[in-house]
This record gives sequence, structure tokens and C-alpha cells, in this order.
Amino acid sequence: MNPTGLELSPLLAAFVFGLLGGAHCIGMCGGIMSALAFAVPPSMRRPARMAGLLLGYNLGRIASYTVAGALVAGLGTLVSLAPAARFTLEALAAVMLILMALYIANWWKGLLALEALGRRLWRHIEPVGRRLMPVVHVPQAMALGALWGWLPCGLIYSMLTWSMASADPAQGALLMAAFGLGTLPALLATGLAARALSGLIRHPATRTLAALSIIAFAFYQLYTLFPHAGH
Repeated sequence: MNPTGLELSPLLAAFVFGLLGGAHCIGMCGGIMSALAFAVPPSMRRPARMAGLLLGYNLGRIASYTVAGALVAGLGTLVSLAPAARFTLEALAAVMLILMALYIANWWKGLLALEALGRRLWRHIEPVGRRLMPVVHVPQAMALGALWGWLPCGLIYSMLTWSMASADPAQGALLMAAFGLGTLPALLATGLAARALSGLIRHPATRTLAALSIIAFAFYQLYTLFPHAGH
């Protein structure tokens, strides 16, 4: 939880969290992926073209996550100037990871309150996205995906808190990019109707394993914040 430079382990963890959060991504964004697919004119829905557009949507979405990560990490550089503030921020990031795990497993939905706050911003962004339809080329799909990246999501807010605790805009951007790449398989599977993979990701046992893994990581991060952790 104290990234110095561009450390590999936090980026790997962020990528894994994206994979583990796939069940939530399918539940929340699966409908969006279907709507975006239907936004393509019927005469242009050839498999290769659809795959390119779906990838474009998701690359735009991940780009938005990356920008958001850099912005909140920049704010973190100001908040964490005092040692006590840095400790509080890192502890909050670990707690948010635990809440994310509970959310993924459907054990507690407290993060829905944060999503409600984000909907105020989304009300201004969503009409802009409608103007980009129907989608006929990849740059247009990427632009629409970039707007989609600001959709209110408790998982994203948890990861943004972790990015803020990094107090390094480059690291914060890479953490969110890694997380976004981790969500890519689940959402591409939804968009391409890969039912077997989608079913595996949404299985209760998969969600439980994902939640327990994230909770274990978060408790380890909390443990390392205290002086006794080095003994």
C-alpha cells in the first residue's frame, strides 16, 4: 500500500481484482454491452466488425479509468503530505477493498450509496453518449466507451480510493488501467455472448472465492501499516 515508483505487485493485484470483479461487471454492464451492440446498424453487424467495436468500447472505458486514477492520485499527493493523513488514506483504501469484496459476493450492498452520488454526474454525461449513436466505426465506439467509463460503480470507487492512496499520478493511472484490463475478459465475453465463461464468472462459488481473496489482501495491507508488521 506504499507504492514507490511503478511497482509490479500493486499493478498485478489491481489486474486480478478486475478479473475477480467480473461477476459484478457482467451484472451491471452486461445490459450496456447489449445496448451498444444494438446501437450498430444491422447491416454492419458482421462478427469481425462487432468484435472491433466491442474492443473499442472497452478501450475507451479503460482510458477513462486511467485518467480518473491519475486525477485522484494527484489529489492524494496533497492529502498525504502529513504522515497521519497518509496513514488514514491507506487504511481507508484497505477498508474500501473489503467493502468491494462484500459487494462482489452480494454479502453487503453498502457501496450502492456511493453509486447513488455518482448518478448525479452520470445524468449529465449520458445524454452526450446518446448523440454518438448509431455507432459505425471504432473511434466512435472508443468515444462512447470513454463516456461509459464514468458510469457510477462501487467497484470503481473502491479502486479509485486505492489509487488515491498511492499519492502518485503515474501509479494511480496504472493501477486503474490494470484494473480495467482485468475487467476486459468478462465484458468481452458478455458482448460476444460467450455463455460458458460468463456463467463461470457469475457462479456464486466464483464470487465467494473472489471476495475472500480480496479481503485477505486488504487485511494484509492493514497489517503492514502498523510498526509491529516488520517483526
